[in-house]
Amino acid sequence: MRAVVFVGYKTFPVLKDVERPTPGPGEVLLKVAGAGACHSDVGLYHDFPGDPTGLLTPPFVLGHETSGWVEEVGPGVTGVAQGEAYLVYGPVGCGRCPACSRGQDTYCAQPSEVGYAAMGLGRDGGMAEYMTVPARNLVPLGDADPIDAAPLADAGLTPYHAIKRAMPHLAGGGRTALVIGLGGLGLVAVQILTALTGATVIGTDVKAEAMAQAEAFGAVTVAGGEGQAEQIRELTGGRGVDAVFDMVGVDATMALAAATVAQRGALTVVGIGGGSFPWNFFTVPYEVNFSSTYWGTIEDLHEVVAMYRAGQITPVVERFTLEDALEAYRRLQAGELSARAVVVPHGW
Repeated sequence: MRAVVFVGYKTFPVLKDVERPTPGPGEVLLKVAGAGACHSDVGLYHDFPGDPTGLLTPPFVLGHETSGWVEEVGPGVTGVAQGEAYLVYGPVGCGRCPACSRGQDTYCAQPSEVGYAAMGLGRDGGMAEYMTVPARNLVPLGDADPIDAAPLADAGLTPYHAIKRAMPHLAGGGRTALVIGLGGLGLVAVQILTALTGATVIGTDVKAEAMAQAEAFGAVTVAGGEGQAEQIRELTGGRGVDAVFDMVGVDATMALAAATVAQRGALTVVGIGGGSFPWNFFTVPYEVNFSSTYWGTIEDLHEVVAMYRAGQITPVVERFTLEDALEAYRRLQAGELSARAVVVPHGW
């Protein structure tokens, strides 16, 4: 079968023929419906000088945002049938520690025992015609479109988990939320905030098209550039934003988040941009909850799918064939995409 393979650090991925996998005990073989191309993949092959964790050893098939239909069922698997559509929860933990017991495999206490971080991150992922998945990691999609659902496995789950943690800061009248970076995660974050809270949602980006999309989802937007922080604070009456979500995570966006968050507010860094922030007692308002999150729980993903099926989340996607997958990564790396690239191996 054809697959997009991460072959080494500082090396662009390759499209090549690989052996079709066979499901082992407790696994299913999925016929891939859609696989999202995430900027984390670009960081992996372009930015990292080497493996920072010991869990990302090439080669492996990329793709940690995947949906598909059950093609085969491995030994010991019950409760799933051939042809059913599922979204894949990408992280895989040990299954026994407290984090895994609550469905948060991203924070597994024993990742070295597993040997990889996730499907598409150390273990073969979904940027291929077929992939194997532990049955536990399947989230049913029912009759919802599985292709457009694919990015929800990360671009939906990651902002949902961050927003869910910050919900106490958004409870009550007159609350505000800020989404910095209106890419794949940011546009879904705007929709989640609009659906789940009564807060005024502010979005900011340097791309006019991204801001227009955010406005269509109910956000008030502020363009990046001079006076950006002042304009955002003005929208809050000068008080600052109750909950800020930095979907980029570089120096400039973290500085903007700190300059706009309200006293006793929440500032969550979601994007893995590699930036840093020089915190001291006076660089953020008092009692700000300054934190980071990584992905989310499998329970969260079930809730994200429920929102998708209810029409509360509509991922903005651009579809590519598997043969054009490398072009999708090229455009993603160059900043030429205004939607989440979804690779569709079997056509649409």
